[in-house]
Amino acid sequence: MENLSDDKEINKAWENIKENIKTSAKVSLGLHELKQHKPWFDDRLGFLDQKKQAKIQWVQAPSKAM
Repeated sequence: MENLSDDKEINKAWENIKENIKTSAKVSLGLHELKQHKPWFDDRLGFLDQKKQAKIQWVQAPSKAM
């Protein structure tokens, strides 16, 4: 890298290093597949949002919520 003269050459060298690392990792480790959420899990997220909103309202005006 010492013989690289301008920024474009340096950036190109770093991109090359980055791609080599990514390719080596993909070959040695393989790809990681993302898991799909279960439908029941997504339904519960709506309930948690409602619970969070109720708590925020209670914290802002606790006497009105009771």
